[in-house]
Amino acid sequence: MASPHSAAGTTRGPWYRISLTQQILLGLVVGCLVGWWMSSLPPATKTGWDEWMTLVRDIFLHLIKAMIAPLVFASIVQGIAGTGDIRKVGRIGAKALLYFEIVTTAALVVGLAVVNFIGPGVGVKLPASAAALGAAAQNKPLTLVETLLHIFPTSFLDALARNDVLQIVAFSVIFATAVIAAGEAGKPVLTFCASLTQVMFKFAGLIMKFAPLGVGAAIAVTVGHQGLGVLLNLGKLVLTLYLALVIFVVVVFGAVIWFAKVPLKAFVRAVREPFALAFATANSEAALPDAFANMEKLGVPRGIVGFVLPAGYTFNLDGSTLHLAVASVFVAQAAEATTGIHFGLGQQITMMITLMLTSKGVAAVPRASLVVLIAALQSFNLPLEGAAMILGVDALLDMARTSVNVVGNCLASVVVARWEGEFDDKKAEANFGDAAFKS
Repeated sequence: MASPHSAAGTTRGPWYRISLTQQILLGLVVGCLVGWWMSSLPPATKTGWDEWMTLVRDIFLHLIKAMIAPLVFASIVQGIAGTGDIRKVGRIGAKALLYFEIVTTAALVVGLAVVNFIGPGVGVKLPASAAALGAAAQNKPLTLVETLLHIFPTSFLDALARNDVLQIVAFSVIFATAVIAAGEAGKPVLTFCASLTQVMFKFAGLIMKFAPLGVGAAIAVTVGHQGLGVLLNLGKLVLTLYLALVIFVVVVFGAVIWFAKVPLKAFVRAVREPFALAFATANSEAALPDAFANMEKLGVPRGIVGFVLPAGYTFNLDGSTLHLAVASVFVAQAAEATTGIHFGLGQQITMMITLMLTSKGVAAVPRASLVVLIAALQSFNLPLEGAAMILGVDALLDMARTSVNVVGNCLASVVVARWEGEFDDKKAEANFGDAAFKS
């Protein structure tokens, strides 16, 4: 099946025709420059530019989000019902959840180790109040019971309208099982979903042509609001998170790639565009259609891609989980400098276990990572002022953790496919191998 855009071809185009990845990176750089210029404008002029940049960004994100629900639904139904094997669905789900839990636990361990080694919160003075948290402090992560109940929608149309990926996945899996059970009567539905999937990939291809503009506008708004000075404010915390994420990607993802025999070069080429989109927009949904298409081109069967990627958006948030470990211990270190009360390793491990459980239930909560962080700080009597301080650089943190979330879910789909013995190495080589990128 063709990708929505040409991630790889048999030949390169002319020198003046740059790839979509290069266009997105160019948009990122130009957006940073525009945002820096905007930050120096008089307030009235800056407001006007900000409105137009926000408009361009939001139009792109709205169109991306518009395709997610039908794409997820059609892909899952076609992938699962096309196999005709109900037991396979349960097997894939069990393997995916086991993998998710192992990798997210590794993310917590890496985050805990790095933040204790560097100590970004040591000597940091907390602000006077947590008023900047706003409405986020009023939210709370879902309990285990609430999370389980939330999986199942009372109305499929309502789940579609809210783009609730977890509920769409749950309904789609059950619906696909019913299509299998219906036999001949279900074949027209399967044919429709196959056609809808193809159409949505073409739809994605059209929208992706505007990705450089959307990406540039998104980063311009971020830099325009906070200025390049945001790179210096709380710089040690930002660098700590980025370092921890790099270590996690190299060590943990590297080990997974080695054990699962994932073709490294082909995988990197397949995820670089979803990664760039997620990083620039700080929105994992913006990268989902591209990730869908590229993982299938890489050799992951559509049924596995359709199930693992959306499920991972709730249960496999590697970057967000690692961020929670770093941010919570950062606040504990800052609180110790203020109050003199030491937050020991045993308490940190207890807090990591709490984070591991509560972070699973925030898929539908606004500013999910911040909400979980606030809940953890309250549970362990740590000052919310620390969360208010982190909020000042949350845009930079969000870009990093979101992009790692996307890469982690793409890798999960490849691992599960390999685990099932269904990963197509020949397809990976044909679409993303060296021969596909030779001039």
